[in-house]
Amino acid sequence: MKKIFAILMLCSWSVFAEPVDINKADADTISKSLTNIGPKKAAAIVQYRTEHGDFKSVKDIENVSGIGAKTIALIEKDIVFADSAPAGDKKSEKTDPAKKTK
Repeated sequence: MKKIFAILMLCSWSVFAEPVDINKADADTISKSLTNIGPKKAAAIVQYRTEHGDFKSVKDIENVSGIGAKTIALIEKDIVFADSAPAGDKKSEKTDPAKKTK
């Protein structure tokens, strides 16, 4: 009985995992946080993000090679999107005196 309980506890660990910011996390964090995403897929996610910019929606992640609708269905509840800082955002305007208006 103790063995069954221990196995159930290990299997349910992902239920209590913290959501991961897909636009900020490194490959190791992504692979540990998302179901069915191993180190290779996580590295592909980071590489795609580096080459194409931040993901705007979960649907955008399907553009990564090896990730399809079934994988998205498994991971979408564990993904968050923090506000990305595009070029010319309000924060950079505040810190760049040349961009201030009088």
